[in-house]
Amino acid sequence: MSPNYLLKRLLMIVYTLFIVSLVVFAITQVLPADAAVMMLGENATDQALEALRQQMGLNDPVWLQYLHWLGGILHGDFGQSLRTGQPVGPAMFQALGRSLLLAVLSIALMLVLAIPLGVLAAIRRGKVADMVVSLISYAGVSLPEFVTATLAVLFVADWAKLLPPTGYVPLTENFLDGLAHLALPVCVVSIILIAHVSRMVRSELVDVLHTDYIRAARLKGLSTSRVLFGHALRNALLPTITVVALDVGYLLGGIIVVEEIFALPGIGRQLIVAIQTRDLPAIQAGVLLMAATYSIVNFAADILYAWLDKRIQYD
Repeated sequence: MSPNYLLKRLLMIVYTLFIVSLVVFAITQVLPADAAVMMLGENATDQALEALRQQMGLNDPVWLQYLHWLGGILHGDFGQSLRTGQPVGPAMFQALGRSLLLAVLSIALMLVLAIPLGVLAAIRRGKVADMVVSLISYAGVSLPEFVTATLAVLFVADWAKLLPPTGYVPLTENFLDGLAHLALPVCVVSIILIAHVSRMVRSELVDVLHTDYIRAARLKGLSTSRVLFGHALRNALLPTITVVALDVGYLLGGIIVVEEIFALPGIGRQLIVAIQTRDLPAIQAGVLLMAATYSIVNFAADILYAWLDKRIQYD
């Protein structure tokens, strides 16, 4: 992978985030919310409101407000929350860390289950195992997160009382209790990921197993396991990387629903609260951080793709 390509991709990320910042700032400007009224309350005098608007630069032209806001972000200042009066940045980064923990655990569970299921379905094509995996995949894709999350809370937490229904405990405070609170959200988020990836692995592996180089490997006397895991699976997983990277977009959207249902204080739940309270700086910071996360994950997927397949050359 050439340095020029890496530079181009990094510049593309910067360009994407710049466009996102423009769109987010423009949308929040047309929302029916007055930052001065949100901070001082509806009973504030006109003089106090006007003085605060002047202090916050709300009377400046929109383009100047955007430049001030963007300049603050470049210096790590995401503004002040209209709801709490505290800086938005630290709270949003802390919430993003919780969401990333949920996402990483969900992807790890997905990889542990989806790849073996896809391999099993491929080598047992047309048999009972293949049909069972297909049924699991179709069910996973068909059920939206709010349905699976509600059923999980109802049956696993309330009825069977196996796991806590809601809440969050930092792993640094109590590791086992923290995992117990994350177990249901992780399972719910990973269901659709498992469905997508297992079907992709199955489809790609079936195609790879019928290629000439796999036949040649078998004719050389290589064992079935070595042919499968040493040659076929590695190439079959290449398109899966793209699917996982694209699923990060779903993951970010799905996490918002899951965090709200399970009362998990991640960036999705913070964003919902910000929208409900019309906390404009928090909305701007949350959307921008989610866009940055998606861009970085896709960049990492490109690098991993080229690392796994040396034939791929990015210029």
